[in-house]
Amino acid sequence: MIVAADEREPREPKYYAVKRHLLDLIGSLPPGSLVPTERVLTVELGTSRTTVRQALSELVGEGRLVRRQGSGTYVAEGKISWPLQMTSFTEQAAAAGYSATTRLLDAGRRRAGDEVAVRLGLRTGAPVYLVERLRLVDGAAMAVETSHLSAARFPGLMTRLRKATSLYRVLEEAYGVTPVSAEETIETAAASPREAALLDTDTGAPMLVLSRHSFDADGQPVEWVRSWYRGDRYTFVARLAAP
Repeated sequence: MIVAADEREPREPKYYAVKRHLLDLIGSLPPGSLVPTERVLTVELGTSRTTVRQALSELVGEGRLVRRQGSGTYVAEGKISWPLQMTSFTEQAAAAGYSATTRLLDAGRRRAGDEVAVRLGLRTGAPVYLVERLRLVDGAAMAVETSHLSAARFPGLMTRLRKATSLYRVLEEAYGVTPVSAEETIETAAASPREAALLDTDTGAPMLVLSRHSFDADGQPVEWVRSWYRGDRYTFVARLAAP
């Protein structure tokens, strides 16, 4: 019987066979183990170096392997599951069993651009606070986070924030404002040189970009924040309920 072309088994790309071999290898090794070089794998598997490189690159992008410049390719640490919740970063980390710390990278007044102005319900050029922080979990850099808030609504915020660890706690205790709802989006992007340096990864590495637009109980915008996470180290978990 003649089988139609569209009924035949799809042909497996060459690199995928190499990837399956590497997945078996990774499963048998502890995190931090050095994997064979491209040259060794090329000889062992009887394939081209380009094919091996493609398989390795895909596994690096998935967070299963990690490259260290001038050292080699290693089995990556397991990904951290990070719950998406309407709470502060510090409280969120504690709820997940982690210890969170923060390093302030930049803080000050700026003039709102078009996007920030729309998000915060302000006119373009209105004064806003920009707060950029490096978030760490158990001492390891996790995310670069940039927040925008209305300077008129939260006068003196910078002074208070430099003495505190939680922005949400400052908003509640000093201004009586509590974010109770948010719209959050998740996108992918490549790490810029600065983000790569801060998060100890390679320029161009895959990143998960979270944008959160939070509101108070009256539906007024509180904060517009964008956070950059290493895509090879984190898995976001959200609990959903039927409407």
